[in-house]
Amino acid sequence: MIYKFKSKATGDVIMLQPHGELLLRLLGREPAPKGIIEVADMPAALQALQQAAAQAQAPAADSDGERGVGLKQRVWPMVEMIKRALDAGEPIVWGV
Repeated sequence: MIYKFKSKATGDVIMLQPHGELLLRLLGREPAPKGIIEVADMPAALQALQQAAAQAQAPAADSDGERGVGLKQRVWPMVEMIKRALDAGEPIVWGV
C-alpha cells in the first residue's frame, strides 16, 4: 500500500505505507486512508517535520558501508510540498 499526497500547488509525493504512516504520526495525526492538511494547519505541520528532522540521527552504515535513508531525507519532499502549498494557499490531501 502507498500514500499519495496531492496539492494543486505541487507535484505528488508518494510514500510506502510505513513511511507515510510515520510522516502522519509526526504531524500528530493517526494514519488514515484519506485525509487533508488545511492551509491553517500547515505552519504547525511544517514546524513538526522540521523539528523531527533536526533531532533525527543519521542512519548507520550497513555491512557494505552504504547508509540508509534517514528521517531528514524521508520528510524533505513533504516539507517542500507544505511550503509550496502554504505559499499558494492550497490544502494537501492524501489517499492510499
